[in-house]
Amino acid sequence: VPLIESGGGLVQAGDSLRLSCAASGRTFSNNAMGWFRQFPGKDRELIAAISWNGDNTYYTDSVKGRFTISRDNAKNMVFLQMISLKPEDTAIYYCAARSDPAITTRHPLYEYEYWGQGTQVTVSS
Repeated sequence: VPLIESGGGLVQAGDSLRLSCAASGRTFSNNAMGWFRQFPGKDRELIAAISWNGDNTYYTDSVKGRFTISRDNAKNMVFLQMISLKPEDTAIYYCAARSDPAITTRHPLYEYEYWGQGTQVTVSS
């Protein structure tokens, strides 16, 4: 597993969580990275992405203003800071990487080739 997520858990609505993603066995400092989430019975959805140097980011509408993606290439890590969590944010969250340094929102399940095992985030009301 090239990417390892951590930081998920059970929180209450309005709380914050910070997810971390660590590369395992290789560096992703030259790769665009993304965070996806998956609801039961649904495909994984790209919710945030960051270019290799952090200059460009993307957020899906439902998380704009609440989630922040960042990266530390020196530590080979990517983060997702989540605030004002809602019950509808409950999902499995995955970290993923592209082979390309630029982000894309086109065909994300195809374009992001490297995946972690996921971490569960549960937000209670």
